[in-house]
Amino acid sequence: MEIKPAAGRQTIERYGRTMFSVSGMEFRTSIIVLPERTLAWDVRDFADVAPHALDAVIAHGGIDVLLLGCGPRMQMPVPELRAVLKAHFIALEPMDTGAACRTYNLLAAEERRVAAALIALI
Repeated sequence: MEIKPAAGRQTIERYGRTMFSVSGMEFRTSIIVLPERTLAWDVRDFADVAPHALDAVIAHGGIDVLLLGCGPRMQMPVPELRAVLKAHFIALEPMDTGAACRTYNLLAAEERRVAAALIALI
């Protein structure tokens, strides 16, 4: 099944060991994918994911769901992280990074208000 991105939305084209390709740009770091742009994310592994690490998502506004790509396997974030996002009306959905990439593309194609914070696979 081919998923067509909504006009102006970021699309995750590929991901692999230490790399992501998003809307024609290549990143060799963890990333935050917002609807209209992708940012390098200074997170090397799941232990680095603290509430302040998601300030760009909160500052963006208009995000209903944040997909957290936890690396090679899904992990449960600390309750404080979920609480900070909930205070901004953002639902947090942790999953492995591959699943987060695929889910982001699907929700973005449906024009949902979604972002993804993706930890690079090392």
